[in-house]
Amino acid sequence: MRFTEFNFLPEVLEGIEASNYETATPVQEQVIPPILEGRDVIASAQTGTGKTAAFLLPVMNRLLKNHVDGHTGALIVVPTRELAIQISQHIEGLSYFTHLSSIAIYGGSGGDNFVAEKKALQNGADIIVCTPGRMIAHLNMGYVNMKGLQFLVLDEADRMLDMGFQDDISKIIKALPEKRQNLLFSATMPDKIRQLAKKILHHPAEINIAISKPPEKVVQKAFVIYEPQKLPLMKWILKNTPYKNALVFCSKKQTVKQLRRELKQAGFTLEEIHSDLEQSQRESVLSAFTSGRIPLLVATDILSRGIDIDTIDLVINYDVPGDGEDYVHRIGRTARAEADGVAFTLVSEKEQNKFAAIERLIEKEIDKAVIPAELGPAPAYHPRQKSSGNRPKGRFYRSSNSRKK
Repeated sequence: MRFTEFNFLPEVLEGIEASNYETATPVQEQVIPPILEGRDVIASAQTGTGKTAAFLLPVMNRLLKNHVDGHTGALIVVPTRELAIQISQHIEGLSYFTHLSSIAIYGGSGGDNFVAEKKALQNGADIIVCTPGRMIAHLNMGYVNMKGLQFLVLDEADRMLDMGFQDDISKIIKALPEKRQNLLFSATMPDKIRQLAKKILHHPAEINIAISKPPEKVVQKAFVIYEPQKLPLMKWILKNTPYKNALVFCSKKQTVKQLRRELKQAGFTLEEIHSDLEQSQRESVLSAFTSGRIPLLVATDILSRGIDIDTIDLVINYDVPGDGEDYVHRIGRTARAEADGVAFTLVSEKEQNKFAAIERLIEKEIDKAVIPAELGPAPAYHPRQKSSGNRPKGRFYRSSNSRKK
């Protein structure tokens, strides 16, 4: 389905064309119409499906048709600073040919930014993207007026609740007018999300786009190795795999720092992102990575969500992530916007059981690649598993125990 079929206003279509969007993704086809009709929406969609544009475009279109000067029209609440910045950049691109104003409000950005945020809130910026804690800080000052709000968007709602923001979200909602359109997006739909939806949504359109599965265009491969082979294999992959932007995930920030030092000494141009960096440093590194000045980035799971860079064509899991959802989000950083991508995972002997659990979750046995001969012999892939009776091998069955059968 082409975007011209949604009956968007001309200035919205200009922004779509300038952003090189032509054909809507499945989630966009299902989410855009009910929002344009004024309905509440609850949507579960895997990463990399075009979800952000799916809510931004119809929200912008409706705000342009029902614009009220001096009043904020849409409030988008997200779990992290990185995601707030990313969505704000999307808004800047898509709204370029409109008169809509927007700002990202998030913590750790300094006093000057707080003053700019206060001014935007008082003057009624059309679209505000915020993290819960920062928005609460402004609300507590007493100058925030949301009487003219038309839209509340909760993005990555499951992650916000996991991070302990439930009380903050409740406080924010209390400051909003009861009559508004509510849009809730979540990668998963646990009971706590369903309970939140019952409180704030009214007869919503429910949309479910294949959660807990990596994007289809990601080529997934795993290297089963001994722990000492990780670093030399990493260097070999980077030297022998063409890429435009590569993102390497480590489970600990200490590993990120050490790996960056080793790769830099080996002659690679790269940077690192983890929680020890100041927000301004993270933004500078992300800007350099997005522009292509830095082709390689090593990071913790702080970047497994909330980063949307179409040019990432290679993701490497230096460590196996803690659970399947993290794996899906990590490798979902590539193969975005209809592009192709490759995801490699380095699986040491002690990580085999974790990786087998991931295979069960995504219901896919990931191809095991052969390591280069110069690195020596590799261990066999034999994760511990209990007897499975007469069920055939090579197939995964979802059950309450989630065991590989």
